[in-house]
Amino acid sequence: MIDTVSEQTKRLIERTVLWDNHACMPLRHDDDTFLPQLARHKNAGINLVILNICFDIHPPETGFLILASFRRWIDLHADDYVVVQTVEDISRAKNEGKLAVAFDIEGGKAVEGHPGLVEIFYRLGVRWMLIAYNRNNQLGGGCQDVDCGLTEYGRQIIDEMERVGMVLCCSHTGYRTAQEAMEYSRNPVIFSHSNPRALHDHERNIPDHLMLACAKTGGVININGIGIFLGKNDNSTDTLIRHIDYAVSLVGVEHVGLGLDYVYDQAELDEFIRSRPDTFPPEKGYGSGIALVEPERFPVIAEALLRRGYRDEDVQGILGHNNLRVAERVWR
Repeated sequence: MIDTVSEQTKRLIERTVLWDNHACMPLRHDDDTFLPQLARHKNAGINLVILNICFDIHPPETGFLILASFRRWIDLHADDYVVVQTVEDISRAKNEGKLAVAFDIEGGKAVEGHPGLVEIFYRLGVRWMLIAYNRNNQLGGGCQDVDCGLTEYGRQIIDEMERVGMVLCCSHTGYRTAQEAMEYSRNPVIFSHSNPRALHDHERNIPDHLMLACAKTGGVININGIGIFLGKNDNSTDTLIRHIDYAVSLVGVEHVGLGLDYVYDQAELDEFIRSRPDTFPPEKGYGSGIALVEPERFPVIAEALLRRGYRDEDVQGILGHNNLRVAERVWR
């Protein structure tokens, strides 16, 4: 158990962009009481966090309302936080001691109404979107449904994402759909918060062939900190590192990152799970009390990787620079 961080690790963090690719604030546009807890990401030394604004159980207007809420709060606290539009904004925020914030959408239902919604969301700060959240939608199949494959509308949405600069994600997506999406995409594709199925047999985790396909696109597999996907509701640093090690050994260190998927309001998470057994089947391990890896663990993860013999530049890649490379390639 690592409970201290060395001076070497602290110096490494100072010269690294720390990037948490996915975190979840409450999806209540009229309640900003949790948003001050973004300071936890900032105090952990993280430089960019990407916040979820909606997922496929929500109507599209939820995303716009959450964006309005989050962006307004961030603007009112501009001394500490900034919504990023460009890659250059990230390094500028780091130099100014601010936490950079961008947004994501978990599932394509938000853009089922019209492809032009992709550009609108992008202009408001959404930087990646996944195809489907566990269940099928008009774009393609979910990982806990009978996978219909990537649809023609799904291809149209991928084209639009490439045009405007939004990163394509295949977390929560059915395996056939994910494979077809990665074969179709001309840009790097990410798994924003997914773990190796070889280490824990769960449909939300991804098999080796999809991890290899992701790396082939130039993308990044971001390991999450959800206990039921790490295995046996275990959120220990050792187990998280084991998933990182496996991904590195399979696809190479340049294709591995972190998307911890930390949920700030765990009571809301429990309610989502309880009320949506179709999306979160109890027999798949979903239930109350899911263990999470918290953002404060970022320096500890860095320390653990260095102790395991990872080179400084490899740790920098995992902590954020691999995702930064994708952003430099895709964002407009």
